[in-house]
Amino acid sequence: MADAVATAYALTKRFAGQETAALDGVSINIEPGKMTGLVGPDGAGKTTLIRILAGLIDPDAGEAMVFGRPATDTDRSMIGYMPQRFGLYEDLTVIENLRLYADLRGLPPSEHETNFDRLLDFTDLKRFTNRLAGKLSGGMKQKLGLACAMVRAPRLLLLDEPGVGVDPVSRRELWQMVKDLAGDGIGVLWSTAYLDEAEKCDTVTLLSEGKRLYDGSPQALTDRISDRIVRIMVGGEGRRVILRHALDDPAIIDGTVQGHALRLMLRADTPAPPPQSFGLGADAKIEMIAPRFEDAFIDLLGGGPSGTSQLAEHYRQIPRTDTPAIVADGLTRRFGDFTAADHISFAVPRGQIFGLLGPNGAGKSTTFKMLCGLLTPSEGNGSVAGFDLRHAKADARQSLGYMAQKFSLYGDLSVRQNLNFFAGTYGLKNGAAREAIERVIETFHLQRYLRDNAGTMPLGFKQRLALACAVLHQPPVLFLDEPTSGVDPIVRREFWAHINGLVEKGVTVLVTTHFMDEAEYCDRATLIYRARQIATGTPDELKAMAGGADATMEDAFIALIEASDLQGEAA
Repeated sequence: MADAVATAYALTKRFAGQETAALDGVSINIEPGKMTGLVGPDGAGKTTLIRILAGLIDPDAGEAMVFGRPATDTDRSMIGYMPQRFGLYEDLTVIENLRLYADLRGLPPSEHETNFDRLLDFTDLKRFTNRLAGKLSGGMKQKLGLACAMVRAPRLLLLDEPGVGVDPVSRRELWQMVKDLAGDGIGVLWSTAYLDEAEKCDTVTLLSEGKRLYDGSPQALTDRISDRIVRIMVGGEGRRVILRHALDDPAIIDGTVQGHALRLMLRADTPAPPPQSFGLGADAKIEMIAPRFEDAFIDLLGGGPSGTSQLAEHYRQIPRTDTPAIVADGLTRRFGDFTAADHISFAVPRGQIFGLLGPNGAGKSTTFKMLCGLLTPSEGNGSVAGFDLRHAKADARQSLGYMAQKFSLYGDLSVRQNLNFFAGTYGLKNGAAREAIERVIETFHLQRYLRDNAGTMPLGFKQRLALACAVLHQPPVLFLDEPTSGVDPIVRREFWAHINGLVEKGVTVLVTTHFMDEAEYCDRATLIYRARQIATGTPDELKAMAGGADATMEDAFIALIEASDLQGEAA
């Protein structure tokens, strides 16, 4: 198009050692004043496409034009680029990062203060100008990254998954900021793993295995499956078993939990199976509901995984007892005069999923670390699998598997070396270690990466490896801190099939997530805000607090936080 700020035609890029091309004949147009979404599974080629448009790498074939010139020979000062990995300097303050990027982008010194003041107001970071970037919450880091990309007003803004690891409130703020920028005539390319964000874009390009599968409006793709989404009320008990049976049925190609209901996608030209085939009574209510863009995304990729978890099939049965598997009793942690977690209390029965929800910096990970024995509480106590955290910390740690929020394995060790190391850490030796390692290699499809350094793998496989290491010793309790952050919906469904299967085996799971649809899988959840618990209940109870049956978990999350703010202002 003549008025496009950037165009790519038939781009092909292959990297050494890769069996398939990172990009294979991909074309895209980015128009001024419009939001173009870029979505696809891990390894689809999204980052490669963005880096070519940014002029950082050359394609092997095809053409990339920006402002009417080749991407490698254009005015890069007019391009704002926010990479997927945090591209700022963590040991510099907010204002120091802005000054550095202003110099790198050639912003005249006379314009520094005016632009900085505008961006700090725009991102609500003015209160944090002297805070080190590494000390910011995830949401604030992303806002600072956006400010640095905007330090000199661009004509083209390239954003590589800016919402990864960011809570729903901050994601909405980021989205509105960028939407306002598009309204000023800037062309925006927004790569995202959050399909609700892609749904709001003007156009969407969907990539898979380096190929373009779709290019057009989100609604046009969603309309293709308008008569294939059904909801079945199942009640709270047994919903995981029913979902497993449904996903193993050839007529169902995708399904998720939605409170006390299941949300299922039918295969094309296939009637809904009778409820009895899922283990429900003949009177179970099945209703047709509106599709979402995520449904269309899953359908275009051939559907989600089956319901049966290979990991769970080979997992030991955890004995059920009346003693709670996890207890937090007034857990409090202070760092100097700052309280990171303030009297957090809950108990999780064995064989249930309990969610810790809340914005970035609310205190979720601090609570996790106290229950893992990685942080000593300033006040309060807790127990894991019956072991007191103050008096039997080592036993408690041995009884749980921990998957940290950030990839916490050894990036300079190979995949197999990481597995060997963690098997030894968890006390597995000789034949038991070999058997456990081979089991998770097969379950998580790690064979082709065994000799690769863990740090070089695609994000989805990094997350698979992290979960594999956490379950090597088949612990009775799993702590999962944002286990699916940044991965595509297919991998997310795979993870939740494993989690649901493990819970059926009696495993207890404590999980944090910023994907509010994942919170629907929890038996109960607590919402932590500014270090304190502000609401606890089942997903349906939390949604009822926020407006009733039609509310989503994201609606509940935002409404409860806004209500807490209003109470704080009134106090």
